[in-house]
Amino acid sequence: MKMVEIVMPTNLHIKPTLTFNPSASISTWHLRKKPRGTKTRKLGAVFASISTSSHDTIGEELWPRSELCGNNKEKRASKKRVFFLDVNPLCYAGSTPSLHSFAHWISLFFSQVSLTDPVIAVLDGEGGSEHRRLLLPSYKAHRRKFSRKSSAPQKYPSERSHVVTDILTKCNVPVVKIEGHEADDVVATLAGQVLQNRHKVVIASPDKDFKQLISEDVQIVLPIAELNRWSFYTLKHYISQYNCDPCSDLSLRCIMGDEVDGVPGIQNVVPGFGRKTALKLLKKHGSLQNLLDAAAVRTVGKQYAQDALTKHADYLRRNYEILALRR
Repeated sequence: MKMVEIVMPTNLHIKPTLTFNPSASISTWHLRKKPRGTKTRKLGAVFASISTSSHDTIGEELWPRSELCGNNKEKRASKKRVFFLDVNPLCYAGSTPSLHSFAHWISLFFSQVSLTDPVIAVLDGEGGSEHRRLLLPSYKAHRRKFSRKSSAPQKYPSERSHVVTDILTKCNVPVVKIEGHEADDVVATLAGQVLQNRHKVVIASPDKDFKQLISEDVQIVLPIAELNRWSFYTLKHYISQYNCDPCSDLSLRCIMGDEVDGVPGIQNVVPGFGRKTALKLLKKHGSLQNLLDAAAVRTVGKQYAQDALTKHADYLRRNYEILALRR
């Protein structure tokens, strides 16, 4: 049985049926919003307590394509927004665990980004990457190595998590943590439910994995350390940056790999297969699966690319299973 941990603020009126059965749905209308002044005063008190006490750092069911790439002609400006706060990356200054970093970005988040919109915070569950590590032992191996080398006592991670959870609940934010699931997958699941309720989704995270979800109704807001502020990243920004549809983002990453997460790209086995080739093929075929299906029955490009796609199809499918956000 998986452990589901949900910490709810005592003064937040929300449906008690907020459980994490994948088929359940959330009604965001019941996320009541506190007056702006009350939230600001409470935040000030919470972060003041951190500043005085914590000077030391411590311790494929995939998205339906219609949900991500649909051309909905409704007037989107009138839609309600629901924010999902990806907590774990905010708790680090570089590679060093830091409550100060968390406090800094959360303070800016509530003063710059979400003044009245409902917010749900999500943490990684214990053992959340296990199924991906079984497929690829190198998956996020550097992070596990860093954790083992940490000189902080074993009690620190749980204490830090407790402090973070306490701060968020005092800020009137529900906190979700599900054993056996990474925060990314939980956010993807809940975001899908919000979209079904015809609301917009904004994901607050520096994690590039969320770019595969970007659409007209799904935005990302990024913490930009150089500018000391949060910055919105939209479908328009993505197309301008990559010159391709975000529905191809996941497929492109499966081909090119993800060095940060320890997922090797096809260039590790076929050095001549680069980003330019991958983009050209994906623009024509739309997705990795379509590309592999086509390569299995006909020539889709130059001979080296054709050979790579047919010989290493299972390699690429494994990357897809690892990198795809799952419901």
